[in-house]
Amino acid sequence: MPSARSADEPLFSPITAVEVLTLPDACVFAKDEQTDCANRSALAELAHQCGVGRDRTLVAGGLYDHVNFIHHPDPLVLRVVEVAPPEPPKLFDLVKRVLAYADLPAIRVELERIEIAELARQHPAAEYLVPCRCGGLDQIGGRISFLDERPAERRDWVLVGCERSLQFHRHYYGDEPPRVEMCPRRIAGARSEPTMLKCCLLEFDIECDAQVMTVPWGTDLATVERALHRLTEGAGHAR
Repeated sequence: MPSARSADEPLFSPITAVEVLTLPDACVFAKDEQTDCANRSALAELAHQCGVGRDRTLVAGGLYDHVNFIHHPDPLVLRVVEVAPPEPPKLFDLVKRVLAYADLPAIRVELERIEIAELARQHPAAEYLVPCRCGGLDQIGGRISFLDERPAERRDWVLVGCERSLQFHRHYYGDEPPRVEMCPRRIAGARSEPTMLKCCLLEFDIECDAQVMTVPWGTDLATVERALHRLTEGAGHAR
């Protein structure tokens, strides 16, 4: 690729220096009409799908018939720890949507799912109380009640919920039922790799603890974007 030219103003100027980034034996071409070739994270994801590592270069033909390349891809790998259902898991989906438009370094996202049904099955019960109604909870089995609907009768249930759910239960019914922890923050624990999760004990702000970025349970695109910027600045990833 041209690395220098004799002048910047004229439409045509002699090229005075050229830098070779890659040769054919270390270069892979891939065409994917869904990949936005102007997006760093999209290129990094396509490189990963094609098995193009740090020692190679991907040339991509993608959305709008645009062509671009990613040289020696080394994206930040972000673990998103999130509960499911809903489907897709909300925080994972928000992160993917932000990466589609935000001006960020290349990031590749990996989902670490916390299956509510699987948590419940580890503590067999005739009835479960979950924080709120959403699709897919029929996989739990047994009778299901929803804390946000405040069942009129206190029944012999197991609460699948976090500390905030327990606080609501104490307020509504005056006691603490058997409980299965479903808080991503509690389940994830300390992490040495970049991680994002959400916690309902946060209401408005984000928290950063080493490599772990925590956003509020009801987070939105703007908050997730702010968290990603802060996380990548802390990781020292260049654009």
